[in-house]
Amino acid sequence: MKRRERTRQLIELGGLVAKSGLVDLTDDDRAVLLGILIEAAARLRGEDRESQMVLWRRRGKRAFGDAAADRAEARTSGR
Repeated sequence: MKRRERTRQLIELGGLVAKSGLVDLTDDDRAVLLGILIEAAARLRGEDRESQMVLWRRRGKRAFGDAAADRAEARTSGR
């Protein structure tokens, strides 16, 4: 992966962490954030990997959909 692509990926991933609300919920505690991500990775190594992926994917798609709806509403209301 080229440097520019890697930089873009890291920025996008950071945006996802912020969008999830974890930055605010943890008061931007980097150790807690890393611990949460390590816990998620451990769950993905477990026996219920597929069901966990389905659950998290559904929640993520819902969050993306909510954000798209908010943007559309802001455009139509002139905010």
